[in-house]
Amino acid sequence: MRKQYTKEEILNHAESSNVRYIRLQFTDLLGIVKNVEIPVDQLGKALDNKIMFDGSSIEGFVRIEESDMYLVPDYSTWLVFPWDTPQGKIARLICDIHLPDGTPFPGDPRSVLKQTVERAKELGFSSFNVGSEPEFFLFKIDENGNPTDQVNDEGGYFDWAPLDLGENCRRDIVLTLEHMGFEVEASHHEVAPGQHEIDFKYTDALEAADNIATFRLVVKTVARQHGLHATFMAKPVYGINGSGMHAHLSLFKEDGNAFYDESDEMGLSVTARHFLAGILEHAPGFTAICNPTVNSYKRLVPGYEAPSYIAWSGKNRSPLVRVPAARGQSTRIEVRSPDPTCNPYLAIATLLAAGLDGIERNLPLAPPVNRNIYIMSDAEKEEVGIRSLPPTLNDAIDALAKDEVLREALGQHVLLHFIEAKKIEYNIYRTQVTEWEKDQYLHLY
Repeated sequence: MRKQYTKEEILNHAESSNVRYIRLQFTDLLGIVKNVEIPVDQLGKALDNKIMFDGSSIEGFVRIEESDMYLVPDYSTWLVFPWDTPQGKIARLICDIHLPDGTPFPGDPRSVLKQTVERAKELGFSSFNVGSEPEFFLFKIDENGNPTDQVNDEGGYFDWAPLDLGENCRRDIVLTLEHMGFEVEASHHEVAPGQHEIDFKYTDALEAADNIATFRLVVKTVARQHGLHATFMAKPVYGINGSGMHAHLSLFKEDGNAFYDESDEMGLSVTARHFLAGILEHAPGFTAICNPTVNSYKRLVPGYEAPSYIAWSGKNRSPLVRVPAARGQSTRIEVRSPDPTCNPYLAIATLLAAGLDGIERNLPLAPPVNRNIYIMSDAEKEEVGIRSLPPTLNDAIDALAKDEVLREALGQHVLLHFIEAKKIEYNIYRTQVTEWEKDQYLHLY
């Protein structure tokens, strides 16, 4: 858990660490990190919630006539970046967004997650813990500093140098994260050439989402220091595995893990089974949030270890949800569909809302599917009730729009602006003429 700083501690730490600038950080609707940078002499004003910004210029926020908003720093997110500038250190504070009347802005993704966590607490759960496994690619850059489509190595799963030429960069990323307080559990080369994964320890939902946003910033910064470009794009290269961000989820009560029951044959409590049923029930709806780009759906296809079918298992990795073998306080479920382009606050909020709905409605859990779904026939899948995830962003948006539980969790502002932005994105995409189309049809017809 993060340290709960006081205003005085932050001011003293800034002075003793030679901090010159502070980034007041937040995310827009699409999960892109934004910040307002202030000199250190304005830090006290920021800590008193007196820094304003123009919300009309931020994706999915407000119209120009409703633009004034306040940045409200979360003191527990105070962090001094480990890299130096000629002027001194830079620090950051992650902020919530408030309206001029002091109320939380309904379009702030961080506030959406906080509200959903409060719902869990109202149901008697002390915390919702999330562990993420974000994957990314390292690409070479050209003489102008622009990213190319050339991967940095030819390594494979768990390879090391000389095949894994990204090893030094990945090690520096881990060292930087550890310096910043992350508890890194593992880092390794992934299946595809140029692909890497770094796993950090689970924590409560809000801190987990903050960590994902910070992680993406650190990876890109350190990669650039190594002359590389890091991307979290879900499927940057045709014909090899895409990048996912598997989410390990568990609910806790004051007496321990609410997902564990030693008397159950699988060690899963009734709560865990209902939660898992809720995840499966709402999977079509949360896909647009957890897989928010046109490109995301080029990863969610059979053959590349990414899930495309709505089912669960404790034994294989072809379904959407896997139940890892660990039990006791480590009992959890692993949702395998999210990818690292998602807005972490909204993704975690929708996963939690889906699971809580399963608990509140006592949804029954279908039997596990312990076969390789990828080789099952359509008739076999239909017989056991296996549905497919939405095949395109457009289908996923439609499923989200129909899901009342997720609509309520996101709130009208987020829902309407997200759907509007994604409909525009999809329509721009579907009218493009790609190189594949020209190669296939230009000479033939």
